[in-house]
Amino acid sequence: MVDRLDLQLVSAALRRVGWIRFWTQLCLGVVVVGVLAFNNIGGRLAANSARSLGLGPGLSLTTLSFFVLLWCLWQSWLVVRCGRALASPARPGRGETSRLIKRGVLADLAGLSLAAVGYQALAGSLFVQASMQVPGFFGAQLAVPPGTRGGLMGLPITSLEMLSVLSNTQVLFAHLIGLWISLWLLQRVHRPS
Repeated sequence: MVDRLDLQLVSAALRRVGWIRFWTQLCLGVVVVGVLAFNNIGGRLAANSARSLGLGPGLSLTTLSFFVLLWCLWQSWLVVRCGRALASPARPGRGETSRLIKRGVLADLAGLSLAAVGYQALAGSLFVQASMQVPGFFGAQLAVPPGTRGGLMGLPITSLEMLSVLSNTQVLFAHLIGLWISLWLLQRVHRPS
């Protein structure tokens, strides 16, 4: 039989830590959506947006990881509701509670995997671009050979491209926080009384 005090402690832990997970992931998700929207709008306004085509797979995986983060937010809300239900007479069982938390762990692992592969795609694209830069303080130099109009040699990495890496880092960190919290909650639910 479950001790009433232990049940109250588990209920309080689920509620508090579930809210912490929810609000932390929500704040990081707002940053991600803001950066992705700015990157999308800024990419269309950029003069030479065709050269950033290599960032597409990384940004797509970052966006998929963001959608998994939205599902994780819903799971966090369900954990808070489960914590409230544990304090009521019609409470869920330990198995149902652990299944709910395990779904959050699996979702955060999937989001981490997508974000990590997206990060590799973004970093690879930016590495190729950085290796084509002309040495110098400002990266790209104006080349004006005699008898030509001149052009840009090298492809400097822009702040817009760095924002795409920032959005990926934020979604990766949000999933990492969710994973830590879910594992702690799972340990707390299965702690012997």
